[in-house]
Amino acid sequence: MTGPNPFGGYEDRDGPSRIPPPRTSVEDGDATLPAAPEVVPLVLEHQVLKALLGAWALAACSSEETAAVEEHLGGCGSCAEEALRLREAVGLLQRPEPLDLDPGLRTRVLTSCLERRPPRIPVPGWAAAYDAETARLDALLQDFGDAEWHAPVRLRWFEGGGFGNRRTTVAGVIAHLMAVDGLVALSLGLGDPLGDATDPPGAGGPAERTEAYWRGSHFPPTRTVRAPWREQSHDIVRTVSFTGGTAGGLSVSYGAFELSLRDAMLDRAFECWVHAGDIAEAVDYPYEPPSGRHLHGMIDLAARMLPTVLASRRRAGLASRGPGRGPERRLVAAGAPGRSLRLEIEGTGGGEWLIPLDSPAAVGSAAHEVAHVALDYVEFCQLAAGHVPPEEAAAGQVGDRDAIRDVLYATASLSRM
Repeated sequence: MTGPNPFGGYEDRDGPSRIPPPRTSVEDGDATLPAAPEVVPLVLEHQVLKALLGAWALAACSSEETAAVEEHLGGCGSCAEEALRLREAVGLLQRPEPLDLDPGLRTRVLTSCLERRPPRIPVPGWAAAYDAETARLDALLQDFGDAEWHAPVRLRWFEGGGFGNRRTTVAGVIAHLMAVDGLVALSLGLGDPLGDATDPPGAGGPAERTEAYWRGSHFPPTRTVRAPWREQSHDIVRTVSFTGGTAGGLSVSYGAFELSLRDAMLDRAFECWVHAGDIAEAVDYPYEPPSGRHLHGMIDLAARMLPTVLASRRRAGLASRGPGRGPERRLVAAGAPGRSLRLEIEGTGGGEWLIPLDSPAAVGSAAHEVAHVALDYVEFCQLAAGHVPPEEAAAGQVGDRDAIRDVLYATASLSRM
């Protein structure tokens, strides 16, 4: 009786296989292996071998030349020393690469797969950045041991005219992300990871919720926090996907302010990336920025929030009130053009935005442009995360100095615990 063989042929199920054995040339006990060609070193003069040391160090010699050089190095001390120096120099020329995968690889693979077979329930485009950043952070955490989970991390943010900071651990950072992501979960009708730790339940902004979670823990957070954090992020992405993307207009309360669900998902993606960088820094591991498309969405959200932050700082007496160098400041009717600053973000995910300066309801206008600021995308994101002082931001600046200062300080004020 014959039947298909799992390796593509057929076999006799009642007897030995009918596939003939491969032909070989050298016997080795019961097995036979193909004979390997023997490399015979070339017979070369000392000067020729010395001239080949550079090519040998770069692994550019033929097998015969390599054999000749290595045989020579065993008996020539001066050439052996020179070969060692050349090999060390080659090592310095090679750029060390992180073990992390390209942050855009996941997006490209998913895009390719989805082009071949569209998902029955797709993730909305505005939730894709959060989905990707939580997955990247989870991949970073998966091989952490106890020492890494308890590595010290300092959370930093800008508030008012100075900086705030809080010492915690890698596990504490994940607990912080879970507590704040809980605001999005609550808006979707999911459970609150804090339970009854806040008064009333579910209340408070990011800092209050984080402190409440830390206080409510009987012991400092450990690696066990990873599972509930990851389950919550999966639940959030799954729930917004089942809505068909129609839930983007839902309101998410951050205590002192509100964001639409669409913008809150971008905000949480940005925070996830920033704190993943804090964790990677704590364990001395490289971490790449998000893909350009996702990063552009995060930068766009920050640019859209700047007019509101500018107005809030002005009401608090923290913004400039002098005449400046541009047109006279005045209240602008909603939807009307007003004094504007051109914000140019260079590099991955960058672009240009016209920021209205005098009213959140005004429209940015090139005709009313009074200043121009250019920032590298890394510098801008570090500034928005509260990791760089506004006065030290490496920005190209032209125009009204007060307007430029106000926008840089407002960008830093986007940060929070």
